[in-house]
Amino acid sequence: MQQGIGMTSQRTRERLIQRLEEAGIHNLDVLAVMRRLPRHLFVDEALASRAYEESALPIGHGQTISQPYTVARMTEALLAPGSPDTVLEIGTGSGFQTAVLASLVRRVYSVERVADLLERAQHAMRRLELRNVRLRHGDGALGWPEYAPFGAIMVTAAPAGIPRVLVDQLTMGGCMVLPIGHSERQVLVRVLRTETGYVHEILEPVTFVPLLGGVA
Repeated sequence: MQQGIGMTSQRTRERLIQRLEEAGIHNLDVLAVMRRLPRHLFVDEALASRAYEESALPIGHGQTISQPYTVARMTEALLAPGSPDTVLEIGTGSGFQTAVLASLVRRVYSVERVADLLERAQHAMRRLELRNVRLRHGDGALGWPEYAPFGAIMVTAAPAGIPRVLVDQLTMGGCMVLPIGHSERQVLVRVLRTETGYVHEILEPVTFVPLLGGVA
C-alpha cells in the first residue's frame, strides 16, 4: 500500500475503532482493516474531514458511503460462518466496502450500476494497490453469473426480499448478507444456502438506498 496517503491523525482513527468496539464489533481482523484503510480517499475532498465520523456521507447519484459501523457489521456477519475464498459485492458505490473485503479475502468481484461511481472506485483501488478486485459496470440485481459460484455475497442496497437469482450464485453453504425491505422498514439479514434452498436470520434494523435494476 502506498505511503503518504494518511490524512487524519492516528488518534482520530483510534477513536473510531473504540466506538466500533463499544457498538459490538469484535472481529479483530475487521477492526484492524477499518483502522488501516484511509476512508477519506472514498469521499469528496470537501467531506474528507468527516471521513472518520460514525455517519453515512453522500457520494453523488443519490448514493452514500455507509457509516463505518454498518461496513464493519456487515463484514463481520459475512465472515462469521467461515472465511470465504471469493466474495461478490452488489453495489460498489464509493468502493470502501470493496476495499475492506479485498483486505480480508482472496478475491472480490463487485458490480456497480452507475458508471461514474465505478470509475471513482477504480481510481481508489489503484491508489491503494488492491489487485485482487474485479469491478464491473452492470445490473447488480443479476449478480455476476460468469464467475459464480461465490463463497459469499454482500449486497449494499435493499431489495424488497431475498433475491433467488443471487442465492443461486452462492456455493452450497455459502453466506449472503443484505438489507431487505422498503425505506420505512428494513432489516439486515444473513442468508445461508442449503441443499433445499436457503435459511435466513434477521440481524438488526438498517437503512439503505433501494436496490435498482439497469445501469446508469
